[in-house]
Amino acid sequence: MTRIAITEAEGLRLLRLGTGWVQGAMRLDAPDRLELAYAVQMCAWLLFHDPDHLAGLRLATLGLGAGSLTRHAHRVLGVHATAVEIDAGVVAACRAHFDLPADGDGLHVVQADARDWIAEPAQQGSCDVLQLDAYDAQVQAPVLDGDAVYAHCRAALRPGGTLVANLVGERLDRPASLAALRRGLRPTAVWQFPPTDAAGNVVVVAPCAPVPGDAVLAGRAAAIEARWGLPARAWLASARRGPGG
Repeated sequence: MTRIAITEAEGLRLLRLGTGWVQGAMRLDAPDRLELAYAVQMCAWLLFHDPDHLAGLRLATLGLGAGSLTRHAHRVLGVHATAVEIDAGVVAACRAHFDLPADGDGLHVVQADARDWIAEPAQQGSCDVLQLDAYDAQVQAPVLDGDAVYAHCRAALRPGGTLVANLVGERLDRPASLAALRRGLRPTAVWQFPPTDAAGNVVVVAPCAPVPGDAVLAGRAAAIEARWGLPARAWLASARRGPGG
């Protein structure tokens, strides 16, 4: 059983799962704000979707952590949010300590192995955005990796969908993960952010639709900053843009 530790410091409630790694954070007086730098970057999928037409968009996060990405998608962005988490204790901790709403009204938490869940035929064409944020208990490497996983992700995405992956871990082979993503997902582009200062998280955004032109991206970035206060223009400036698969 995973050892779950919840602590508070300087107005933040932190989640750790048996290691010194912070698995999630929530500011007590602003629970819907994203606190960790990588979690903010995980929202860069917004650049590839019209911010005026998010209604009806379906997002799935594989790996719950402290529920920050799911809470933000549901309560701030207003999209239909599903989270998949293998550990019932983590789900219970999020409900009890991290202000994760109960299921219903556009939010659903599934207790399952995300690797199995994404491979189910029922998930084909089920979501517009996939956020991969699951790794082993020691944070050695992502558990959702490899050609087959990314191929299942491609099948789960609707036309024009986007995948976002948090690549982190002491034994992470980033070039191998990126190569598997390109082969399995076959995206139109791969955007990679610099490692975060705290833990070295590398966030990768991979759209499966044609990438908008610079003028459209700039307009979307301005709209994202105005509506949700996310640093979208900084995303455009810092992302290393590469080809797809």
